[in-house]
Order: sequence, then C-alpha cells, then structure tokens
Amino acid sequence: MKKALLRMAKFMYFFSAMFVMMSFYSQAYIDPSATTYVIQAVGAVIIALGAVLTVFRHKIVSFFKKGKGTEEKKEIHFEDDNTEA
Repeated sequence: MKKALLRMAKFMYFFSAMFVMMSFYSQAYIDPSATTYVIQAVGAVIIALGAVLTVFRHKIVSFFKKGKGTEEKKEIHFEDDNTEA
C-alpha cells in the first residue's frame, strides 16, 4: 500500500510540475527557414551517429570473430581437363 501511495505521489508531482512548466505563454516567432536549419542539423547528427555506430559495430564484431576463425580459408582449385600433350 505504501508503494502505491509513493508511486501516486511521484506521478502527481511530475504531472503538476509539467503542467506549471507548460502553461506559460511565449511571445516569440520562429521563422520557418530557421526551423528547416534545425531539422537539417538534427538529421545530420542522427545520420552521422548512425554511421559511427555502424563502423564501431563492425569493428567490434570482427574483433570477436577473429578468435573463432582460426581455421585457414580453404581454396578450391580445379584441374584443367584440357591438358594437351
């Protein structure tokens, strides 16, 4: 019962704090072109982080596969049947 009351109190605190913070009116104007720049910057950061994470993921996977792949790669050689004497 105590945990339920504590969770309810936390929820009410969070809800009331967000209600107070979001109820202020702003007298500002955001230019649409400025919004486009912000969207482009956020997109560039997301794409760059994705590329960095992919590179590091491949490096980490190859590091752990290095120990497992101790066998040499087998090469297949075909003999020529067209050997002329």
